[in-house]
Amino acid sequence: MTHRLIKSSLLLGVAAAGTIISSPAMAQGSTSASSTGDIIVTARRVAERLQDVPISITVYNQEQINNRNIAIATDLATYTPSLSVNQRYGPEKASYSIRGFNQDQSTAPTVGVYFAEVVGVRAQGGTTSGNTVGAGAFTDLENVQVLKGPTGTLFGRNTTGGAILLTPKKPTDNLEGYIEGTYGNYDAMRLQGAINLPLADTFKVRLAVDRNKRDGYMRNRSGVGPKDFNDLDYLYARFSMVAELTPDLENYTIFHYSKSETNGYGTKVIGCANENSPVDPLNTVPFDPGDPNASPPIPPYSGTRLLGALSCADQLARQNARGDGYYDVESNFNKGFLDLEQWQVINTTTWQASDTLTVKNIMSYGEFRERAAFDLYTTAPAIPDVFGTGGYNLQLISPALPNILIPAGTPYKYINLDVEDGRYNSAQSTFTEELQLQFESVDGRFNGVLGGYLEFSRPIGLNAGRTGIFLDCDEPSNPASCANPLFIGNISQSQTQFDFDNHGIFAQGTYNFTDQLALTVGGRWTFDKIVGYDQSVRIGMLPTLDQAGSAAVGGAIPPGLTGPDGSIRCRDSFRFPATDRPAAGLLVTDPTQCGKFLTEKSNKPTWVINLDYKPTPDILLYAKYARGYRQGGLNFTNPGLERWSPEKLDTFEVGAKTSFRGTVSGYFNVTGFYNKLSDQQIFGGIVADPATGVSGGAAIINAGKSRSYGAEVDASALLFDSLRFDLGYTYLNSKIQELDISGISLDGTPFIRITPRALPGQPFNLSPEHKLTLTGTYTLPLDESLGKLDIGVTWTHTSSFFTDQAAPASINGLAAGRTPAVDLLNVNVSWNEVGGSPIDLAFFATNVTKEKYPAFGPTGWQSNGYADVSPALPRMYGVRLRFNFGQ
Repeated sequence: MTHRLIKSSLLLGVAAAGTIISSPAMAQGSTSASSTGDIIVTARRVAERLQDVPISITVYNQEQINNRNIAIATDLATYTPSLSVNQRYGPEKASYSIRGFNQDQSTAPTVGVYFAEVVGVRAQGGTTSGNTVGAGAFTDLENVQVLKGPTGTLFGRNTTGGAILLTPKKPTDNLEGYIEGTYGNYDAMRLQGAINLPLADTFKVRLAVDRNKRDGYMRNRSGVGPKDFNDLDYLYARFSMVAELTPDLENYTIFHYSKSETNGYGTKVIGCANENSPVDPLNTVPFDPGDPNASPPIPPYSGTRLLGALSCADQLARQNARGDGYYDVESNFNKGFLDLEQWQVINTTTWQASDTLTVKNIMSYGEFRERAAFDLYTTAPAIPDVFGTGGYNLQLISPALPNILIPAGTPYKYINLDVEDGRYNSAQSTFTEELQLQFESVDGRFNGVLGGYLEFSRPIGLNAGRTGIFLDCDEPSNPASCANPLFIGNISQSQTQFDFDNHGIFAQGTYNFTDQLALTVGGRWTFDKIVGYDQSVRIGMLPTLDQAGSAAVGGAIPPGLTGPDGSIRCRDSFRFPATDRPAAGLLVTDPTQCGKFLTEKSNKPTWVINLDYKPTPDILLYAKYARGYRQGGLNFTNPGLERWSPEKLDTFEVGAKTSFRGTVSGYFNVTGFYNKLSDQQIFGGIVADPATGVSGGAAIINAGKSRSYGAEVDASALLFDSLRFDLGYTYLNSKIQELDISGISLDGTPFIRITPRALPGQPFNLSPEHKLTLTGTYTLPLDESLGKLDIGVTWTHTSSFFTDQAAPASINGLAAGRTPAVDLLNVNVSWNEVGGSPIDLAFFATNVTKEKYPAFGPTGWQSNGYADVSPALPRMYGVRLRFNFGQ
């Protein structure tokens, strides 16, 4: 199916919706609250009371989103028990984790993110970007629902962690809207608004816009490149249209667009590898080469590892001499940006065929594009004085290199990533088509849904990025701008593309034996396929190694010995070995000569069996067993280990939901769960045979078997109509039970050893044992003519958790691979309808006590000598002013 056909189909649907605007009106239903004040959710693809749904769910309405200052995806995790985020590459590229099930680089998401019932536009580049909503999508919503546990029966893609559902406000019959402005520290400025226009009885539209900008909180002290990192700068727009074609036929179309342009993320160097420390800090037992599960020692630091460790030590000394703070960094990369653009059009047609049958069709098309240039570890290296020699001798890298001493202080850049003009690190289109038949028996005892799902995701050209290693480049995307002071630098040109096909058929039904006892059974069969193509190359640089012996060293590289040397070699030197020199890739004239295709496919059933019992209308008891799975994947970085298989999850849950009314009204929901995860996808450290010229690193492998259990509490209580408490709590006990690599063959690969980057007996990454959120809101007893004044205070506690088990827990007294327990205090004061006017005024502050802690720990500690962390948000505060108009 071509892009043109897909776009034409959607445009025809939109056009048909807009041609009929004079038919009789169709009744509208709210998706957030019923007339009795009950919270309405769509966790089972139909509108139901929250208290009637046997699923652990946390729900936020738009007012709660505003009061908690939730603007982007990472903000949501602060307030939601069981929900964490992987921020290794910054908040705009963060991925979600629920109940400890994480997405690693290049793997499929463990948590599906859905906007108006449609999954986020897919992407696969070099990081975890894409597969979610764009920046700004949290504006003008009906609610956000966080579903915990596998949701592979009724939702588009199979996931093991859960799903996040964003429900936008739907056009209504009222002429209404608002405009809101925010100003805060770090020069934060945000302007957002919405307008609802009922153009006819049967035709309504709604427009929402959000413009948000803030300076970065990570200050770059090098004087080179951006002045700060971790900034915010996005534009978001949404257009919605409802056409009631007949009393029984409705067409609902949404177009939303997001563009974010920032300086990208920056990390803080907090420590360096010691050249005298030869072993992995986590290796507490002697290494047995005969044990496939043993953790091998890291060899003594030498070569480029020694270079990195000592360059890092010099940088750390500079930071300390300047008195740098926790949010000060130093990067000598002269550029840095992260541009993310995505849009999506969603067309939903609902036909009430009869009193017992509803036919629903949901079709979408969207595109995602990413361009990025960044310093991978936020470094500013220069040649160190190695053991008092006055510099660094090339023979420390390899005895085969010339005997040349590069003077101490010679600047270079470690790993910088860039992209050529007009190309993208990741660019993907996604088309989805879902048909649902929602039915109910005449007597009302049996109801359910059955349907089919199609998803086609296609590349928009080649995913292309250039990485400069051990060079001194103005722009790695332009090799002519690069000097090669160490004579070993090169530019790696990544060129890949991926086709994804995800299809499924599903059915789920609930039979009510009595008004109190019901059984739900659902199943889905999913077919997943990935086809990948790679033609990545390395671009040789001047001076070449052959010229190194005669090059003048001690100052600038001689004229004429900069830029590319004209050679292009296949990056995969194992499948495409050189014929002119050992341990190098094939010399080619065109990257297509390095091209290769790989395919990974699977098909699996998932299911849910749920029994629920309501002894009274205000009490729901339930027990559930569900099977979930996450598809395998492809990554071309490691020849012979490019593919991995699906992982499987079995979940067992029991829960209770209770509601109460009177002087104290509210609800109390509790869930207990036990998870068994097999064929777990984890990172494995790999060591290559030096004779192949292939670099080691990390690969995704299926080697884990884990279990986790815990409990979740979600509660709310309103006392005397003026004091409200909202509580969320999760207890999570996770454990990696077994790491078995005996089934992973290294035959036919360039690798000689593989070691899981996890430890049996340890908990999952990003999985705090305790996470609690408590919000107290007091409404002052003002006369109604003065408006409503609320004072809200939120306390969140997150216990210690791993971000990277392969890194030390702390370095130089600062948290590293294990984030310590963190307590955050947030405050919100809101005055709605000030003095009886249509104006709302609010003040907010987050992280009031200025807690300093890492959102993510070091990842390059063992391979490059640098230990860096990603500091979480400092204290943020500001004021909001909102003007409401219409009904």
